[in-house]
Amino acid sequence: MNKIFGLLGLLILVIVIGASWYINGLNKVVILDENVRQAWAQVETQLQRRMDLIPNLVDTVKGYAAYEKGVFENVTLARSQWAGAKTIDDKVKAAASVDSAIARLLMVVENYPTLKASENFKALQDQLEGTENRISVERMRYNQAVMTFNAYIRTVFGVVFAKSRGLNKPAVYFEGAKGSEKVPEVKFQ
Repeated sequence: MNKIFGLLGLLILVIVIGASWYINGLNKVVILDENVRQAWAQVETQLQRRMDLIPNLVDTVKGYAAYEKGVFENVTLARSQWAGAKTIDDKVKAAASVDSAIARLLMVVENYPTLKASENFKALQDQLEGTENRISVERMRYNQAVMTFNAYIRTVFGVVFAKSRGLNKPAVYFEGAKGSEKVPEVKFQ
């Protein structure tokens, strides 16, 4: 009789430990997914801050470089693509377009020494530089959260928990746009 109670107790202990392990695995995949979402929200916050600064920067530069219409149109187009992006993947692509457009805008600025000396422009440029640094940090944090999530859902047991929760689709990394490693070329007519 004691042997039966001993085996029954051991069986119950194994079931409790197994259930705890399974519940912990289900919870872990949700927590990792939420970390990715939270990290993306931080990236979005900084990208939105940049989008809010851009019109002021463009208006300041327009006064000095009225004939650079194409550059301003590209910045405006890239900004509207960001506003219209719905998915994280679309927003990543739109942000890359904004990166490129801002780089071209700042290249135009290099040709206007009086603009670079303007206090308004300096303040806007400092804010934009600070925002770019924040974006860089948040992108890195986001990509770290994505790496952790994606690695977990590919592990032996992680894949089981991810499928059980419907979270088995890998998250998208935030990567630089193709060609963004090159310095943009600005040509004056």
